Amino acid sequence: MNILLLGSGGREHALAWKMAASPLTDQLYCAPGNAGIEREATCVALNPANHAAVVAFCKSHAIDLVVVGPEAPLVAGIVDDLEAAGIKAFGPSKAAARLEGSKGFAKDLCRAHNIPTAAYERFAQAAPAKAYARARGAPIVVKADGLAAGKGVIVATTVAEAEAAIDMILGGGLGAAGAELVVEDFLEGEEASFFALCDGETALPLASAQDHKRVFDSDTGPNTGGMGAYSPAPVMTAEMTQRTLDEIVRPTLRAMKELGAPFKGVLFAGLMITRAGPQLIEYNIRFGDPECQPLMLRLKSDLVPALMAARDGMLKNFDLRWHDDAALTVVMATKGYPGDYAKGSVIDGLAEAAAVEGVEIFHAGTTIGADGRVIANGGRVLGVSAIGRTVADAQARAYAAVDKIRWPEGFCRRDIGWRAVARETVRMR
Repeated sequence: MNILLLGSGGREHALAWKMAASPLTDQLYCAPGNAGIEREATCVALNPANHAAVVAFCKSHAIDLVVVGPEAPLVAGIVDDLEAAGIKAFGPSKAAARLEGSKGFAKDLCRAHNIPTAAYERFAQAAPAKAYARARGAPIVVKADGLAAGKGVIVATTVAEAEAAIDMILGGGLGAAGAELVVEDFLEGEEASFFALCDGETALPLASAQDHKRVFDSDTGPNTGGMGAYSPAPVMTAEMTQRTLDEIVRPTLRAMKELGAPFKGVLFAGLMITRAGPQLIEYNIRFGDPECQPLMLRLKSDLVPALMAARDGMLKNFDLRWHDDAALTVVMATKGYPGDYAKGSVIDGLAEAAAVEGVEIFHAGTTIGADGRVIANGGRVLGVSAIGRTVADAQARAYAAVDKIRWPEGFCRRDIGWRAVARETVRMR
């Protein structure tokens, strides 16, 4: 098969790494790719937002399957355009992608189908939104309705912070993504990431994972796109996994089918595990980044036929095998992220870091300089990943690799996986 992967982040590098190993893959292209993906695929200067150009490339290169990594092209309907041109594509349609493209749509769907989620209301005007926030009290969560590149969710610890967030979003601070917003109750508990391959009717759960959203150690500082992740997530017990499927994922698939927008692709449920059970924080419509990296390290099965089965509606009798080992990813970011940061700094020591046992380094915001050295070209830049017998083993290997990377302009959290490591320590006593 000739496969085209769309995207340029750490998620796409992990997918490229896994798909390149498939015996079904003849030629793997990635658009636009990055410095790390170049080792796995032929990178092409193609903008995923230009649907006509993507279709033309697929026709001229006999592409058998397009795998769409990021959310923006999915929300813009690239799968619809590819399928209309007779090109098979993995990912949801534009109508199904509203689960991520509109927070309000997803919340309304939850309310209509009794899917557990935080109490909320939707607003397009600041005054009623502020009145609602004052009535509910803090802490409270303010979310831009549309896609905001990971910057659209503000967890306000005071009402004043909530009001400032409302003014920022509805005042144009996030562009079109903030034309409307959702104000919802703050949920107490432990977060987890739950992924399922979906073919419109059947949901095939993937391994569990836990992300670390806050930028600094001990879960402090502003929210980010994710500073690290690990798999499996101990909080996702067999019971909690079953409840998530029964109470959240399967009702969502039924609801989307009823709406005439069956969901195919990866459904990513961001969960809060509360005393009452799993509650949906939000839906995403693609593999998580950085959760995809440890998931791909743990996936024993061939990824390509699984993606094809989801696209073709054939998941009912499909199964996946996973390594028992744990996997963990530490994100290295440019200093200043998630705020303003500089591009162009040189990263050295990657070969030494990759030589650590069990380590894979997935690139996100990188490019190659004129002298052949790796250059930081984004906020989140590297996903230093490792597999080990336990989360503590994987953590130790990942940080051993981090310490070999010479990049003064970069930083990372030093506590990725701390919850799971603490649980492992308790069990060993």
